[in-house]
Formats: sequence, C-alpha cells, structure tokens
Amino acid sequence: MFARAPMLPLIVSTLALLYGGAVTTLALNQESLLFHGTPLPDSVQAPSTIEDRWIDVPGARLHGWLYRRPGGSKGLVFYLHGNAGNVATWLTQTRFWDQAGFDVFVLDYRGFGRSTGEISSQAQLHDDVWRAWQVMSPAYAGRQRVLFGRSLGTDLAAHLSTRVDADLLVLVSPYASMQRMASERYPWVPGFALKYPLHTDEDLPHTRARQVMIFHGEADALIPIAHARDLQATLPSARLVSVPGAGHNDIQNSPVYQQALMDALRALPAP
Repeated sequence: MFARAPMLPLIVSTLALLYGGAVTTLALNQESLLFHGTPLPDSVQAPSTIEDRWIDVPGARLHGWLYRRPGGSKGLVFYLHGNAGNVATWLTQTRFWDQAGFDVFVLDYRGFGRSTGEISSQAQLHDDVWRAWQVMSPAYAGRQRVLFGRSLGTDLAAHLSTRVDADLLVLVSPYASMQRMASERYPWVPGFALKYPLHTDEDLPHTRARQVMIFHGEADALIPIAHARDLQATLPSARLVSVPGAGHNDIQNSPVYQQALMDALRALPAP
C-alpha cells in the first residue's frame, strides 16, 4: 500500500498559488481599476465661454477646457479632477468661478475625454500635469494662481505644488495616500504591488503654496475624513473645513463648502 500524502502542504500550496494569482491580476490591471475616464464625443461642443486647449506630452495629446470669465479675471484655477468622467462632467459650475473672479482650466488625463494615450505610471501622470501647468500658467503671470485637486487629483495638485509657486492649494476629498486606501480596503495586497501609491502625506509638507485649504465631507464613505485630518496634521498651517452631511460626490453642493471656498478665493488680493 502507498502512504497517503498529507493534505496540509497541498492546501497551503494551493492557497499560495491563488494569492499570487490575485496579486498578479491586481498588479496588471491597476489602471482599469483606478482610472475610469469617459470619452467626450466630437458632437459635444464647449459652451461659448469655454475654449478647447491642447497640450502635447510624450506619446500623447492632452485636452482640457478653459473657462474665461467675461470681463477679465484675477487669476487661474488649475483644476485636477477625480478618477472618472471628463471635462464636461467636471466643468459645470462656471457661475461659481465667475462670482469668485477666476478663470478655470480643467485637464483631462490620458484616456479621459478627448485626451489620447494611456496612463502607464505614476511618474508619467505627474509629468503630464506639470507639462500642462507649464503651458497654461504663463498667461497668468502676475495674477493669482490656484492649484485645485479633487479626489484622485488631490495628490496630483499637492505634488505639483512642490514644484511650482501658487497662491492657494485646495484639496477636496483628499486621501493621505493611495497606498493607505488600498491597505484599508484590501489589506491582503502587499504595498510593493501598487503602481500608484500617490503619497499626498509626503508631498503636502513640502508645498510651495502660500495658503492651503482642505475640504472633506463628514459623511464621505469612499475616503474617510480621517485621511484629511491626518493630512492637516502634516501641515498645521493648512485649514481643514469639515463639511457636515456631505459625502464624496456631493460635497460641492454644500453651502458650507461653497461659502468657505468662495471666501478664500475672494480674499486673495487682486493683481
């Protein structure tokens, strides 16, 4: 008779293979999990007060919309949006920016809207944002320049603010890091497997922005407000505005958010 092989080693090896396969699948599909850009058909035309802008980057061409305030502006809001949609879904509150006195430029990342190419690395993403800033900001020299990040765009804005001068950095619904977000939701995923750790908590203390404001909804179920509180602790001079009752996708509708942001923008001195 043959001795029956112990089952435990077989079970362990099977689980190890399954775990390795799951980690490999995640590592190979991070872009599809993280970025959900929506195409912007040619049939969708920008309103008359909005201009199409194009930025050439290595291997791609980025598209954005620039809203010009009628009668002139006191500066530019450089807006880096979240991980879904396109410029048409993000540049919707032009009346707010008009009342605040600013032009606003919204950039679509690679694969979003009409931007060509594909996002392939964190370094590429940061470089694309920096190149877009280099194209858009010179026209506003001598005027107020605001870096604005929403959700995914918060570390992109914070990182850019370590390289360029800005009068105000605004982070709305930020994460301390994407690595922390992953560890909270998927604790079984090793940190080394993440291509986009996006450490806002490491970038924010090195910002060159003169002022920093952080907004976070107290009812945000996607990114807990603890992330914003921990970010503020890395830069005590930053002002944290906790927005009662606001979630992740509706914070912009809160009167508390709107008034605090409007006050901050209007308080920036005119050129």
